[in-house]
Amino acid sequence: MHPRPQTAVIGLGAMGLPMATRLATQLPVTAYDISEARLTQLTEAGGTAARTPAEAAAHADVVLLAVRDQPQVDAALFGEGGVAETLRPGATVILTSTVGPEAARTTAARLAEQGILTVDAPVSGGPVRAGNGDLLIVVGAEDKALDQARPVLDLLASTLTVVGKNPGDGQALKAINQLLAGVHIAAAAEAIALARGLGLDPATVVESLRHGAAGSFMFADRGPRMVETYAHDTAPEVKSRLDIFVKDMGIVTGIAKDAHVPVPLASAAQQLYLLGEAAGLAANDDSSVVTLLSPKNTDSPAGGPR
Repeated sequence: MHPRPQTAVIGLGAMGLPMATRLATQLPVTAYDISEARLTQLTEAGGTAARTPAEAAAHADVVLLAVRDQPQVDAALFGEGGVAETLRPGATVILTSTVGPEAARTTAARLAEQGILTVDAPVSGGPVRAGNGDLLIVVGAEDKALDQARPVLDLLASTLTVVGKNPGDGQALKAINQLLAGVHIAAAAEAIALARGLGLDPATVVESLRHGAAGSFMFADRGPRMVETYAHDTAPEVKSRLDIFVKDMGIVTGIAKDAHVPVPLASAAQQLYLLGEAAGLAANDDSSVVTLLSPKNTDSPAGGPR
């Protein structure tokens, strides 16, 4: 594999755009997205825009998929104008989306029928870290596929863990990551809602506890967004949509059921995200789940925050 492989990026959303922009600083990148504005942002960063996934992949050595869910993966790869129409045998697809182990295995099998390799490489860390090449990436892939994907993965990851040699292995570890992340966000929401109900200043609570034993990355990251929700009586900027956790916690509880492993905390968190979706918060930042527990426009029994 050339040290500067021709790279296609399919999907320029919250994670795809910063990843593509980062890659374009050192690799030739062609990308596809349904948004003209995002394509313009990429071209301004040195990339090239394509009209279809097939056009983006036509001369690619590596294709990085950064779409939301398995239906979008199927459409981008195998639908009309999809990557599989033009990607040459021997090329590699990097699947960064969180879709679950079985979906990753099925996708890899379909690509293998055309001689295309798959690297199962779900990512974690958020848009800022994506743009800085500071992601956690967990990988399931055979050696040849991983070697071909290395120039791309090394630009994106500060921590790259090879879980196993099969697609689906990376998804399994990412599901455990999402179990923890989803539970931590739900716990943060409960803590901040309780603080507000007790008449405490949520900002003080977050600043104090984030440095102690009760802190977590999600509490430190989402906590200030939850505080912002109350301070400005508005939804914070969307950095991670709530419906992503509806999907991801569904994957977690589904594979746990198949493995006959009880996950009561994950199940409770899943219900909270489903309630948020039912309340019309699907496209909001996931931190907005706090408003289900302590509505913005309702004073607490203790008189609200001081």
